[in-house]
Amino acid sequence: MTQQREKKVAGLLLFPNMTQLDLTGPLEVLGRLPSWRVEIVAPTLAPVRTDKGLVIQPDACFKTASIYELFVVPGGPGTDDAILDPEIVDFVRDRSNAAAYIFGICTGSLLLGAAGLLRGRRSGGHWQARDLLSQFGAIPCDDRLTIDGNIYTSGGVTAGIDMALRVAAEVASEEVAQQIQLQIEYDPEPPFKAGTPFVAPPEIVKRALAATAERRAIRVAAVETAAKRLETLLD
Repeated sequence: MTQQREKKVAGLLLFPNMTQLDLTGPLEVLGRLPSWRVEIVAPTLAPVRTDKGLVIQPDACFKTASIYELFVVPGGPGTDDAILDPEIVDFVRDRSNAAAYIFGICTGSLLLGAAGLLRGRRSGGHWQARDLLSQFGAIPCDDRLTIDGNIYTSGGVTAGIDMALRVAAEVASEEVAQQIQLQIEYDPEPPFKAGTPFVAPPEIVKRALAATAERRAIRVAAVETAAKRLETLLD
């Protein structure tokens, strides 16, 4: 009897108040990779509520988690709490150090930074958080997709799908990634040219910044605290 080859595992981190598309977009791509399986991992096996109310059931908890060939870290409002949670930060550091590929989406790059994984590395992230990456020793990049060695980071939310396809091409092949792209009919044509602060009308950028000013203040304070903790750890 031919022995079935064990599948490689992509781990996707889940934590409260994260943005669900940061996880489910890449999951839709990576879950179609041949010879791979995906595992959604959270601190416990309890269902997790995301920022817009969708509840997701993890497959594994930190104590039972696999060792991942690819480790995926999403973002969202909950990142501000996650970067201050030693259990989550330690898990991100541990699984990332064991992974061949590390993939951060949106403000998930801040969590990678808090774990000490981005020092001296180019990194992207959500446009309203990229400047904060420097506090973790990273080199912020405005590109939608940023690759530095084995670390793949994307811009906000929807960019995670783009980078997931790039990662799929890296771990499988461009042909496999293109087939996945076709299967999910990913051919975006947004109705407005307003997807980044560089092309959106100035008044729209101003309104977006005003609407998220309170969240920005919380994030800045959290990053400052997390960066100080990281420096203490590295001293």
